[in-house]
Amino acid sequence: MIITLKGGDKKEFAAPVSCYEVAKSIGEGLARSAVAAKVNGKAVDLAHVIDGDCELEILTLKDKEGLQVYRHTAAHVLAQAVKAIFPTCKLAIGPTIDNGFYYDIDFKTPITQEDLSKIEAEMKKIIKSNLPVERFTLSREEAIKLMTKYSEKYKVELIKDLPEGEEISFYKQGDFTDLCRGPHLPSTGKIKAFKLTSIAGAYWRGNEKNKMLTRIYGTAFAKKEEMEAYFTMLEEAKKRDHTKLGKELGLFALLNEGKGFPFFLPKGMVLKNILVDYWRQIHTREGYVEVQTPIILNRSLWETSGHWDHYKENMYTTKIDGEDCAIKPMNCPGGMLVYKLTPHSYKDLPIRMGELGLVHRHEKSGQLHGLFRVRCFTQDDAHIFMLPAQIADEIKGVVRIINEVYTLFGFKYHVELSTRPEDSMGSDEDWETATNALRAALDEMGLDYVVNEGDGAFYGPKIDFHLTDSIGRTWQCGTIQLDFQLPQRFEAEYTGEDGQKHRPIMIHRVVFGSIERFIGILIEHYAGKFPVWLSPVQVKILPVSDKSMDYAKQVEAQLKAAGVRVETDMRNEKIGYKIREAQLEKLPYMLIIGDKEKEEGTVSVRMREKGDIGSMPLADFAARVKKENDEKTVF
Repeated sequence: MIITLKGGDKKEFAAPVSCYEVAKSIGEGLARSAVAAKVNGKAVDLAHVIDGDCELEILTLKDKEGLQVYRHTAAHVLAQAVKAIFPTCKLAIGPTIDNGFYYDIDFKTPITQEDLSKIEAEMKKIIKSNLPVERFTLSREEAIKLMTKYSEKYKVELIKDLPEGEEISFYKQGDFTDLCRGPHLPSTGKIKAFKLTSIAGAYWRGNEKNKMLTRIYGTAFAKKEEMEAYFTMLEEAKKRDHTKLGKELGLFALLNEGKGFPFFLPKGMVLKNILVDYWRQIHTREGYVEVQTPIILNRSLWETSGHWDHYKENMYTTKIDGEDCAIKPMNCPGGMLVYKLTPHSYKDLPIRMGELGLVHRHEKSGQLHGLFRVRCFTQDDAHIFMLPAQIADEIKGVVRIINEVYTLFGFKYHVELSTRPEDSMGSDEDWETATNALRAALDEMGLDYVVNEGDGAFYGPKIDFHLTDSIGRTWQCGTIQLDFQLPQRFEAEYTGEDGQKHRPIMIHRVVFGSIERFIGILIEHYAGKFPVWLSPVQVKILPVSDKSMDYAKQVEAQLKAAGVRVETDMRNEKIGYKIREAQLEKLPYMLIIGDKEKEEGTVSVRMREKGDIGSMPLADFAARVKKENDEKTVF
């Protein structure tokens, strides 16, 4: 029996062997660090026995999937602790989420935040007991009988919904047993750092017609120091909350009259238009043309694109003249129609077609979150129509743009290659060709990437760019999707060198993703302290007294003439008060205007980060701001 390890090394065994035993044969250190394994790509427990040739990867807490196993076991420890303290409660589900886990539970008497410390204490006892976590399977009838015996009605419902013939597995730790697919840690004692964070309400199976359960959230990390750093980051994130800063800085509003539909205020529109102008500059430079397609299109279009079958629950629909129509959730079908309006030759390709399209998607009210999750947003789309031989160069060109943009804003990023999902359309051959083309482009550029199995779009594989902000959080923004399907479904054509009709290949791509969401990310990334070129107001003029008001107006007029975004505080307030108020607005520059400045024709300059930097001629200051604006300087 030959086992091929992740790095390509092979190990031979004469008899069946557990994943843990293989890890131990590689090294004692690896065996101690191991939490689970992957056999032929499927995650399994370390106790899983291998009885034939396979590919094996040992997972540790350095692996994302290993950390998920760790947190999943923490969720089971939570459930065991809750059952010990509240034996009449009923367990629902307890999955992992980013940075943690939760468990939905039906309590006879509602618990409060104060109960979490009691539950944590019980969890610590379970962890200290170092209980083995053991997997076993039952038939459907036996599984229902077991969960009925434990009065776990939600588990019985889940079992009944499983497909016929599906293996039904359970995990036992001490006197606690839970229905679960797994995998899990070998024992509870491997959990070193955890904390319960909050409680919330959650409908069973996410359906508001079902009973409201109590959701207990928690987090778990490999080390206590990592958990402390996480909570420090959360505290910093609270200070940077874009919904709070957006309101304080007068950028946008979220109103009950339009839940999920943000209102952009004058200063927010300045910021949004700066981003749009920058987008247009770099895309014009890169040979893109810009189009605009309608917001509402008829049902037959969405059936042709596949969205009506794959995405209808997220679409707003209406009837016009008795015909079914939908408000567009995506720009791509409209882009296909634009391409088809004109006959194309191979000499015309590639065609790079950009669209700042307003799209609408139906999000549940409980999922809405500031500008991060909205029902209406501007997608900075582009669709590239090309020859097969142009795929690699076009992907490289998009990557270059994305790298330029993210670097400008001060973001680092990592790349993921997402492959074919279960609900995809198209042939295996097309999917394999498209996936290999994306992989080859990444390899040629020498970019590090991870493969995200099964997370592609329904029409093609994609490259996702996950940027990291100033406090270490990641955001998925840019994406490159390679599509063989829509050109076929829309019968798009070009005339080749041979005089015959051929199908173009299509790239869907965004850089910002959603401009609204990107603004939310920028607010939190900069904590509202925008660099000069992005700041809606770059300079605030603060006259010391009424005697300085005329000169302050002259300064404002000259700065505006030089292209500087400037405001003057005309209120009859003390200068100290005006400075404090301007500091709350997080403006890059303040100009203090008094008798001295009026007599000398100068301005006294205060910088946001450095405070008072002295006086200078107005022309010099204007040139300074213009230079920082043009060079997009971040200070």
